[in-house]
Amino acid sequence: MSAEADFIELFDGGGEAPAPLGPPWKVAVIDDDAAVHEGTRFALRDFRLEGRGIELLSAFSASEGRALLADHPDIAVILLDVVMEEDEAGLELVDVVRNELANETVRIILRTGQPGQAPERRVVVDYDINDYKAKTELTADKLFTALVSALRGFEQLRQLTVFRAGLEAVIEAGAELLAAEDVDALAGTAARRAAGLVPGATEVAVSLQCPAAGRAFARWGAPSDPPLDGLLDEGLRRRRAMEGEGRSVHFAVSGTCSEVVLAVAHGGEAAASARGLADLFCTRVSVALDNLRLRRQLHRAKDDLERRVAARTAELVGANRRLEAQGQDLRRANAFKNEILGTIAHDLKNPLNVMLGRAQILGELVEMSPLPKEPAHRQIEEIRKAGSRLSSMIDSLISNAMMDAADISLDRAEIDIGELARQVAETNRAAAERKAQDIALGAEAGLLVHGDGERLREAFDNLVGNAVKYSPPGAPIEVSVERTGGRVLLSVRDRGPGLSPEDLRRVFTRFQRLSAQPTGGESSTGLGLSIVKRIVELHGGEATAANRPGGGAVFAISLPLIGEEARK
Repeated sequence: MSAEADFIELFDGGGEAPAPLGPPWKVAVIDDDAAVHEGTRFALRDFRLEGRGIELLSAFSASEGRALLADHPDIAVILLDVVMEEDEAGLELVDVVRNELANETVRIILRTGQPGQAPERRVVVDYDINDYKAKTELTADKLFTALVSALRGFEQLRQLTVFRAGLEAVIEAGAELLAAEDVDALAGTAARRAAGLVPGATEVAVSLQCPAAGRAFARWGAPSDPPLDGLLDEGLRRRRAMEGEGRSVHFAVSGTCSEVVLAVAHGGEAAASARGLADLFCTRVSVALDNLRLRRQLHRAKDDLERRVAARTAELVGANRRLEAQGQDLRRANAFKNEILGTIAHDLKNPLNVMLGRAQILGELVEMSPLPKEPAHRQIEEIRKAGSRLSSMIDSLISNAMMDAADISLDRAEIDIGELARQVAETNRAAAERKAQDIALGAEAGLLVHGDGERLREAFDNLVGNAVKYSPPGAPIEVSVERTGGRVLLSVRDRGPGLSPEDLRRVFTRFQRLSAQPTGGESSTGLGLSIVKRIVELHGGEATAANRPGGGAVFAISLPLIGEEARK
């Protein structure tokens, strides 16, 4: 059994179905002689070509012929007289047909009873006609032969015209198919566009099978009986084009194994050109499927590339930030080095020169006989004091260097601030008594903070020691510890000269000496208060300085409390 017979069985029909007759061929007789019309009608009364009869349309002048052709643009053949209301009325009508009506498919057979009036060679060269016959030679048989030849030529041209229009439609549809964003949109576009390729199409069903996107289905037109769904499955199973009565199936497979099945119900025998266009259209749809898949792969690759670029950019930004931070650390370390060197060159050199000078004097005294003990003891005491100042300066520099480290860690524990303040006050009491100063302490008990006891002791000692250093002899120094909300406030008040506006702006800045001078000849590196600020900030606190009413300065440290006190 042939493939066509197999497909016919799909529609519950068997055997060969007779070809449909189709509409009759339209033939126009344009002649001013009524006898010519009657003779032509009689000669062609039994005319049949490809199962189709003939419909004769009559016009008795060129003007009537023009109206007839405008009303019937599907006329296949014109049997045209030359001499009618004018000598060349028929030839002028040829120009109208070809140029004004732009009808290139109709076949024109020129019939003339006066060949000399319109010579054959001139007419054939100057006018777009297809045959030239003298009425005397156009017998019934020759008329039949000429008409068959003209109708076949007309049908071929019509098919070519239809195919050209269909091919243009396929090409035009290609851009829309390629622009589809997903497989469902592609299926809908394919169904709608395919309907215009097959003349008389009443329903179109499209099935797209894509390994990357699954299966999509779309339908256009009114549902037929039986539905086209079974034909789609059959076409997908057989993987080839098929044709039956009033229906056709078209199949294409893409380079990436995507499959396209197109089923069309057209109510009659589809022309071979229409079937070819539908097959070509399926191929274009398969290309669009491949294009859609490639676009998705490209989008995924683009998204992946963007993610990788973003990740790499983030890495580079992080690396740049780390390099910038390291650069800042290096610049800060270099600046600190320069400050240290400057301090060593200036501050440490003074007590060192004192020690060297006193040592030289002591050496001269030792050479005396008898040894002057009292002057020698004075030189030894001065050397000891200078050495003590030098040691204190070195300790401050080392402490500040430790405070400057970015990765400094604290050994935290619960600390009683009142008790720590009492210990610091006792440590500084001897130095205060040498200047006839009194350290008065007032502290609440049980105020606990979470911090490094040694570091906090160092900060408190700097504040109390500065009060002793800058207060005049005999001036009182007040140290208080009290709770303020969820924090503890340690204050040191002195009766010194206070702080100038410039001092207040830079009091906690490193290597900044205040305008006031120590009252007992003590030395200063300008580091103590900067160390206080750094230690307090590491504990989440705040260090402040202000002038007190009546003279003197107030230095305070605020730290967060822990335990029951912090919750009151």
